[in-house]
Amino acid sequence: MTTSRTRPGTTLAARLLDPELYRTDPHPLYVRLRQEAPVAWNEQSGFWAVSRYADVVTVESDPRTFCAGKGILTDEIGLDYESPPTMMHTDPPAHTRYRRLVQPGFKPSVTRDLEPVIRARAVSLIEKIEPGRPTDVVQALSVPFPLLVISEILGVPEDEWRRCYEWSEAVIPGATDWPEERRNALMGEMVGYLLEATKQRRRAPRDDVLSGLATVTSDGDTLSDDELAMFLVQLLVAGNETTRNMLSGGLVALAGAPEQWGRVVAGGDIFHTAVEELLRFTTPVISFMRTATTDTVLGGQEIAAGEPVLMLFASADRDEAVFGPTAGVLDVGRDPNPHMAFGFGIHFCLGAALARLEGRIVLEELAARFSRIERSGDVELSPSSVIAGVRKAELSFS
Repeated sequence: MTTSRTRPGTTLAARLLDPELYRTDPHPLYVRLRQEAPVAWNEQSGFWAVSRYADVVTVESDPRTFCAGKGILTDEIGLDYESPPTMMHTDPPAHTRYRRLVQPGFKPSVTRDLEPVIRARAVSLIEKIEPGRPTDVVQALSVPFPLLVISEILGVPEDEWRRCYEWSEAVIPGATDWPEERRNALMGEMVGYLLEATKQRRRAPRDDVLSGLATVTSDGDTLSDDELAMFLVQLLVAGNETTRNMLSGGLVALAGAPEQWGRVVAGGDIFHTAVEELLRFTTPVISFMRTATTDTVLGGQEIAAGEPVLMLFASADRDEAVFGPTAGVLDVGRDPNPHMAFGFGIHFCLGAALARLEGRIVLEELAARFSRIERSGDVELSPSSVIAGVRKAELSFS
């Protein structure tokens, strides 16, 4: 067990849960962490923060040494769950089983089949953007678009996507200033709805993703209603938060880099690399936590069994050792681009292909209509230390 005298970076790591850090720009702090204390100790909450790409990969690649079952968020430190709240909270062999059962619902052919629906949703929203007029792109596009897609997958009526929005926001710590009572009520409503939807699909399957998940079997094994509802909670939240904040943060970044938007407008293969770069540059999921299962050494620092380790994906995705001297610069043609916006290893995001498709379609449809994007008003960032959220972003398209 290390002592407090040998725990580096306590002053820097103390800021990692400060909401005000995320209302501005946390990246200068990440730079200092990578340079001065790549494995830093947060004394207040009792966790290690890992800021370098190589160390994050080490943690994500070794679920035996760094488990997810004791929580993936810092506010879960010390909690014990009777059952995992999401698949992300599981480790092998349970995680292996869950992954095997839900993977068919996200095979490439399923995602490709959704493209006409996704494009129609994007076009319907983008056509409402008035050229030259300030538009809060968060409310006009980034929030409704992925939620309309997820509503399609979950069988929620199209005109009730705002219901999914409130459910998703209630799950993310720090995403809103709603009282705990309201958040708990919304989360209970969400689970109840998804459980009922699961039961309906088992009774009367349809030609949709939810029915596929509800009826899939593998060697006679299938998900229980509670297990499927658990996964659908994850799908609802992760399935819209990543795309939403990639689009919001990415469009704000592109508005500040007109030459990069010009490259997107030129088209071609740039759409694929541009989506990857927006994912890297925004890294919508700032961090997730693991817990050491045994005494180990990480980045030259001793870690004791039972100590939480926070992986700073947002820092790893700007690590100069991997992305070079332009790591802090938006480059829509960056290739290769081994970002960790979808995690790494066994917990790599199942919905990655869907998020990539959504991002590409939005860029294609915007580029077909607008040659310029400019900031025309306020940009308000979320104070959440978990999701790199954008609450408001006034942009002008022309």
